[in-house]
Amino acid sequence: MAAVIKRDLVEKLVGRAASDGDGVKLKRVFGGTGAERFDPFLMLDEFGSDQAADYVGGFPSHPHRGFETVTYMLEGRMLHEDHLGNRGLLEPGGVQWMTAGRGIIHSEMPQQDAGLMRGFQLWVNLPAAEKMQPASYRDLPAGDITECTLPGGGLARLIAGDLGISGELCTGPIGGKTTDVLYADLQLGKDETCELPVASHLNAMLYGYEGELRIEGREEALITAGQLGRLGEGNSIALRAGPEGARVLLIAGKPLREPIVQYGPFVMNSREEIEQALRDFRSGQLAS
Repeated sequence: MAAVIKRDLVEKLVGRAASDGDGVKLKRVFGGTGAERFDPFLMLDEFGSDQAADYVGGFPSHPHRGFETVTYMLEGRMLHEDHLGNRGLLEPGGVQWMTAGRGIIHSEMPQQDAGLMRGFQLWVNLPAAEKMQPASYRDLPAGDITECTLPGGGLARLIAGDLGISGELCTGPIGGKTTDVLYADLQLGKDETCELPVASHLNAMLYGYEGELRIEGREEALITAGQLGRLGEGNSIALRAGPEGARVLLIAGKPLREPIVQYGPFVMNSREEIEQALRDFRSGQLAS
């Protein structure tokens, strides 16, 4: 049996205010320059507001190529429609997993003009060999997300991958990806502790969005709401929630170690491939 090596915090980031789509206000946790250190992940956005003006414009029809988008909704309702004829209503606790592949044109529009809308969108890169696969889409309502009880009584909502909890294997509805994505929403109670295996070949990070959390590696490190902690090498994470509990996203994946060339909604491996994507979009061939 391999020795347990707890992962330490190696970098802490604070999201920055941004806007996207038709003026939707959000927090860009990471994305753009330096994306290689989050490989295979390209971007993480958090959106959340009870002011309709911050989100009502939504994300009108736009293209993507070369990666996957994962939208996890905490509050509110968002309608997805795309050129393939897919149509899905994303509601609280639900997930939309879209593989853009060679090209997709879609929209994501709020189905409310008042109240709280809150959630996350994660971009997952595709390997070069899979970037030009046909586009696809999965709509996962809240009831399809795997829920497992943590040792201290908290809850793990597992969207993708496998997670060993108290000797039992918890398996999410999304699996079989080359990037071996592990994506879980961990909900810990007051002062709750938790140690979970995270395979050593995965690049791992934690994003706290409620309360505070201590990462108990060789050195203790604190993550508070709105902070992302990139973790170092190891095969386990040890966590301890603060006095008000904590909610945190655990995100891990297998690095692709391929060139990343991004131009807006297109992510390829070379400038020439980006130029081809632009030509395909302008000529109407991107999503044909």
